[in-house]
Amino acid sequence: MSSIAVPAAALAPRRAWLTDLPVLLVAAVWGASYLAAKGITTTHTVVAVLVLRFALVLPALAVAGHRKLRALTGAQWRGAALLGLVLSGIFLLETYGVVHTSATNAGLIISLTMIFTPLAEAAVSRTRPPRPFVAAAGLSVAGVVLLTQGGGLTTPSPGDLLMLLAALARTVHVLAMARIKAVRGADSLSLTTVQLGGAVAVFALLAAVPGTGASPWSVAAGFGPREWAGLLFLSLFCTLFAFFVQMWAVRRTSPSRVSLLLGTEPLWAAAAGTAIAGEHLGALGLVGAGLVLAGTTWGRRAADHADC
Repeated sequence: MSSIAVPAAALAPRRAWLTDLPVLLVAAVWGASYLAAKGITTTHTVVAVLVLRFALVLPALAVAGHRKLRALTGAQWRGAALLGLVLSGIFLLETYGVVHTSATNAGLIISLTMIFTPLAEAAVSRTRPPRPFVAAAGLSVAGVVLLTQGGGLTTPSPGDLLMLLAALARTVHVLAMARIKAVRGADSLSLTTVQLGGAVAVFALLAAVPGTGASPWSVAAGFGPREWAGLLFLSLFCTLFAFFVQMWAVRRTSPSRVSLLLGTEPLWAAAAGTAIAGEHLGALGLVGAGLVLAGTTWGRRAADHADC
């Protein structure tokens, strides 16, 4: 970012609240996105829905950042395209995962990315993570185990395992963004546009392969008002709106504050799943959800203190 972030402590209370509110709204729509995706997607329409979701917003991003897109170097295009390939894997795992598990489980399990990323970074850099962070990671993992046993001691569902893989894939994406030198200085909007373009290309290629499900056009033709509302919610709010709010907020407050607010996403996922879809965690699931939230919050604070 070219602008210098203003320390959160320097913000007037009213201005801080006006900045925090849109970021909290992003966390809320992201939390609700699992339920929205579950409502309009089946195993046979995952790829088609992903094509439609990102094809709707890609032109707007390309128009908004066309000048800086032209300024990208060949190395930056290649680096962003590689990140787009990883991103396509993340969305495939998440969307297939949410079809086969509850929206609540999906939102809570994916939050493990906040634990996996610092652990993976420590492993790559061959540094020892702080003991409190390791303890927080263990607490979160224990929470996920209990969360997936909400209905009793059973084998985790395929959806739970896919969401766990998606959390690991998100970790790979974050580390790749930090380690691919070519993209470090790239414009954020251009980088996002190329990544989403690469992901859409992957989804379009998969949609053309026989046996991967219905085509995007047949799925779109079969959508009713409820399905179109869900798709537009995922495209406009969970993708376009969320990206621009993050860019806007990080220029007005600290990245840490933005990260903390976005970290409430699993709370919103659980709230949406419980209030709207009537999902029930059970006693073990409630304990597990509490442990996941406690572990990720503790882990984030431990990582922040280690960076100070």
